[in-house]
Amino acid sequence: MGAVTLRVGDLEKMSAYYCEAFAMEPVQDLTAGREVHRVLGRGVIPLVRLIHTPNLPVTDPHQAGLFHTAFLFADRASLAATVHRAGNAPAGTFIGSSDHLVSEAFYFTDPEGNGVELYRDRPREQWTHDGDQIRMTTTHLDPTTYLQTHLSQTAVDAGPELPGLVGHVHLQVGDLTVARSFYIDALGFEVTQMGYPGALFASAGGYHHHIAMNTWNSRGAGPRAARLGLGNVAVTVPAPEDIAALKARLAARSIDFITDGRSLSARDPWGTLVTVSAADLSSDELLAL
Repeated sequence: MGAVTLRVGDLEKMSAYYCEAFAMEPVQDLTAGREVHRVLGRGVIPLVRLIHTPNLPVTDPHQAGLFHTAFLFADRASLAATVHRAGNAPAGTFIGSSDHLVSEAFYFTDPEGNGVELYRDRPREQWTHDGDQIRMTTTHLDPTTYLQTHLSQTAVDAGPELPGLVGHVHLQVGDLTVARSFYIDALGFEVTQMGYPGALFASAGGYHHHIAMNTWNSRGAGPRAARLGLGNVAVTVPAPEDIAALKARLAARSIDFITDGRSLSARDPWGTLVTVSAADLSSDELLAL
């Protein structure tokens, strides 16, 4: 998964929050017409793209869109250091923490109401399966004990030098059957977990999930109106041949798309733009998408 694009009302406040809370740094700033685009990340890895669009109405929590962006960290020390930073950042809100068997996760809301998950994975050999589904659950994870056990000043001081990735993106949708038709049948993700009522988890390559969809707050929601919040979702595939296969699947289903052969963009049934690009694109080309 690539950097998630968010349309924001206050670019400086949101930039400051993501840098302070999640130890990100500016990767790129550019102006597109009257819009200012700012990419933040760790090292050379872009994690979020903020587009300054102050005239849009605020996010509607019952509309289709973003449930949360999930930033993945390599180990418990890196995760604990970021959770510590986020917990002390005054502009956001800590929502809770959970053990999901495959991962340990902490949840926040940014100053404009966008959900954020910070997590680390347990080793794949520790994951268990129920048939063709990966077993996931939600149990209590005490944040105080976690930080007391895993927080180190060394990791806090390292800040953005420690790597991070967009591990998965969790969306709010109006209907799971419709979402499955687009994200599974058309885009090509594979279902990994259907046991949560009102939710569907999917991935590529046997991961627990790269994309998730739920109707917990948005059941029956129609196409999204123009608002602050989710702009688009970015997905990277191994090679241009995967773009060609995706093009064929979308065409067979009469789903509109645009493509240059190395990247492709299509809108889901709620209007969210999904951009799929080949992994052999340069970092500058990926930033330009």
